[in-house]
Amino acid sequence: MPAPLRIILTEEEDRTLSELRQAQTVPYRTRDRAHMLRLNAQGLNVPAIAKIFQCQQQTVRVTLRRWESDGLGGLWEAPGRGAKPKWQPSDLDYLTACLDQEPRTYTSAQLAQKLKQERLVDLSSGVHPSYVMSNNT
Repeated sequence: MPAPLRIILTEEEDRTLSELRQAQTVPYRTRDRAHMLRLNAQGLNVPAIAKIFQCQQQTVRVTLRRWESDGLGGLWEAPGRGAKPKWQPSDLDYLTACLDQEPRTYTSAQLAQKLKQERLVDLSSGVHPSYVMSNNT
């Protein structure tokens, strides 16, 4: 059986975590993590903390380990994953101007091709012209 996880906080760390726990501008999960750390430092074990927060014990363990490895910065969520937008609002403004000024009509695939050729933006053809118009009016 592994040794119980236990952290030791300095007075300054405890004060910082206490303030963080009460700050209304901080995300609630971050506040909960700060509270978990303080409870552990006060002597509560992982199962007891998990019961208080109605979460899995692994969640508490991860919080304690992130504190040990990353300190205060480990309490916040990591930046989002996934594909980031490949276009800027100015690209959609450009498409809107093209639709307003040119006498022809475009399919979404043609608009994507136009952006690729003229602005070097690789946009999927799934962006429909009506989307461009409705989001720029």
